Amino acid sequence: MKIIRYFKGVGREAKRIKWPQSETLIPAIIVVICITFFAGIFLSLEDYAANIILEQLQKAFEAI
Repeated sequence: MKIIRYFKGVGREAKRIKWPQSETLIPAIIVVICITFFAGIFLSLEDYAANIILEQLQKAFEAI
């Protein structure tokens, strides 16, 4: 079957991958986690600020 042949090929290719050593991998993982954390904080603060601005605009235009 084609699907079995496909997954055997995937297994062969996975064995050919040169995986990074832990001395390289761990700092890279830490950098990715830090960037993700700070991006999440930034986007949350931006969303909060946009929400406040939109609420203030809504209140300002309710009187009209």
